[in-house]
Amino acid sequence: MTGQTFSTIEMLTRLVAFDTTSRNSNLALIAFVRDYLAGHGVAVTLIHNEAKTKANLYATIGPQDKPGGIVLSGHTDVVPVDGQDWTGDPFTVEARDGRLFGRGTADMKGFIAAALAHVPQFVAARAETPIHLALSYDEEIGCVGVHGMVAHIGAHLPRPRLVLVGEPTGMKLVNAHKGIRSFVTQVTGSEAHSSNVHLGVNAVEVAARLIGFLGELRDEMRVRGDASGRFDPPYTSIHVGVIRGGTALNIIPRECRFHWEFRALPDQDEEAIIDRFNHFAREVVLPPLREISAEADIVTTPQAAVPPLVPLDDCPAEALVRALTGDNAPLAVAYGTEAGIFQRADIPAVICGPGSIDQAHKPDEFIALAELDACDRFLTKLAAHISTVT
Repeated sequence: MTGQTFSTIEMLTRLVAFDTTSRNSNLALIAFVRDYLAGHGVAVTLIHNEAKTKANLYATIGPQDKPGGIVLSGHTDVVPVDGQDWTGDPFTVEARDGRLFGRGTADMKGFIAAALAHVPQFVAARAETPIHLALSYDEEIGCVGVHGMVAHIGAHLPRPRLVLVGEPTGMKLVNAHKGIRSFVTQVTGSEAHSSNVHLGVNAVEVAARLIGFLGELRDEMRVRGDASGRFDPPYTSIHVGVIRGGTALNIIPRECRFHWEFRALPDQDEEAIIDRFNHFAREVVLPPLREISAEADIVTTPQAAVPPLVPLDDCPAEALVRALTGDNAPLAVAYGTEAGIFQRADIPAVICGPGSIDQAHKPDEFIALAELDACDRFLTKLAAHISTVT
């Protein structure tokens, strides 16, 4: 069976054209990939979200029922461009000065494009070792989609031997990353005229006090540091990204909410951070507020939870990347990926992909052509590797 063929750049141009910002559906992109793979005789499984508005794609090149395959994993969603000062259309790839500009070029449609462009080569290898393509949704809002895909693999499909996650690492081997926990804290106060501050509970001021406490915890984490000496920044970080509250200057605000997260070192006791924040909110801040208004409340709701990636002894994923790249100095990164989720499901995983995380989430995001060339060489070596492994 002969299907369409694309260079990595041609494939990337098509993928970027799909606006797969996490708030949107990714189904149009998934349909394009499914049809492209079908043209090469590649079997595809779709794992949808509950609303059927998004889907993971899991495809197998080679034997369908043989365990021990190699997964190439990436996410299809991108972060918003709202309010960013782009010099061109974020969803149209533009080439300038040896770089390709567009939302998702680095994070991480560049890797997906390269993997898809090499499908004909993987098919032609006729290898006994399967190559699996794992494309997920909603990674950018907490690795939401990949959980369902990993569960589906565990329940219905042969277990892969290892996973290569193609997040941007400059094609360097990464065998460790931080864990992520995110939360929304909702403060409920009591409205009053701003001249009668003693009669109301100012939700914005309460939120500010709670955020200040998170800052104190962050400073503690900074002092504690990173015993491994591998991470940058070298501590568990705590960050508040969004806050909303109040209606008018002369009204004591009844409501305020803020979104916060921490990115924990692999050896961090994550529950200790949560427990300390909740104790401060419920036992220190809230009681005097309740004396003013019985309606006063502080509720913190967990959002995303991404486990850390930890180095493993004799990790087959790490051994494979070492063999294909010659990289014997694995790195650690501060961002989170689905690698930790695969690892927690007893499927060894590492990270290795084209581009730089420094370009991700910015206006005029780009990937260097040299990075895509390096990824192409890596995947060509992978095709040769599977053709010699039984």
